[in-house]
Amino acid sequence: MSKINIQQETDGKRGAFFIEEGAKRIAEMIYVMAEPKKMIIEHTEVEESMRDQGLGLKLLYELVDFARDQKISVVPECSYAEVMFQKNEELRDVLS
Repeated sequence: MSKINIQQETDGKRGAFFIEEGAKRIAEMIYVMAEPKKMIIEHTEVEESMRDQGLGLKLLYELVDFARDQKISVVPECSYAEVMFQKNEELRDVLS
């Protein structure tokens, strides 16, 4: 896999941070804006063949950077995100 390019898409209420390889989405972290300044992480998925490469955590770091920049609090409803927040103390400042 070449350089990882994390992208974001949103319609204002729902969105995702994602990684594509070619035209195929290989990893994504889906969120919903519960309030203007409150984001809920609903789901994280990484293509099976791409697991164990840290892609989910890279998406979470990107989401946290975005939340910090926008002064948004984060609620991890996704089990993967919950575990990663527990394991990575440096991310917890954005938790709601």
